[in-house]
Amino acid sequence: MFDFSCLQISSLLERLVSAIGDAAGSALGRVVEAIRTLFEGDPETRRQVSFSVAIIALSAKMAKADGIVTEAEVRAFQQIFDFPDEEARNVARLYNLARQDVAGYEAYATKLSGLCSSGAVENCPMLESVVDGLFHIAKADGLVHEKELLFLGRIAEIFRITDDHFRRIMARHVHLDGRDPYLVLGVSPEDDFAAIRKQYRLLVSEHHPDRLIARGVPATLHAAAHERMAALNAAYEAIEKERRAA
Repeated sequence: MFDFSCLQISSLLERLVSAIGDAAGSALGRVVEAIRTLFEGDPETRRQVSFSVAIIALSAKMAKADGIVTEAEVRAFQQIFDFPDEEARNVARLYNLARQDVAGYEAYATKLSGLCSSGAVENCPMLESVVDGLFHIAKADGLVHEKELLFLGRIAEIFRITDDHFRRIMARHVHLDGRDPYLVLGVSPEDDFAAIRKQYRLLVSEHHPDRLIARGVPATLHAAAHERMAALNAAYEAIEKERRAA
């Protein structure tokens, strides 16, 4: 889902890991300071490293949100964060530092919120993809815990994702009473099919991977965009089938 190799910064993570050392108690401060000093003269590299580290940290802290990091959640992280084999040790080091507790996650989320490539004030597509990835981790053990939902809700708030938009994101992942295709599309069962089709086409236009590429959304998030498109298509097809049957 998040293609680490596309960032082309694999050698930089090793420098970063070496700089922060082994003191987990001050991991956040060490990471922020290391990024600032190591890449001070290269703002674009600093941005890319900050993005990668924030994704690693939030993924680890998402897994820790309910108090226990399970093997399923670690595997889910590995599924959404694609990195070269030679960087496994460095990524694991950062992940293990971050997963020791939940503390500091808001600082990482705030850092990410300032990296929205589209410049959107609310509901940034890039940050929506990050939330999708975190939901992927949260549901890896078969249940999204209440504390995980609170964690995700706070992340969405920091990302300036509106309440209605967050409910739509959540509907793609959490459906205790069955998947609600109307909520996924942000429409009502009372809407006529023409209005539903119009909304669906608007969402497809806004979230199509090619459109996101044109907006400068990092390649690290393109797989998340494909997954989101699949959810939108499935919701529309479910409503279309229901209306035809009626």
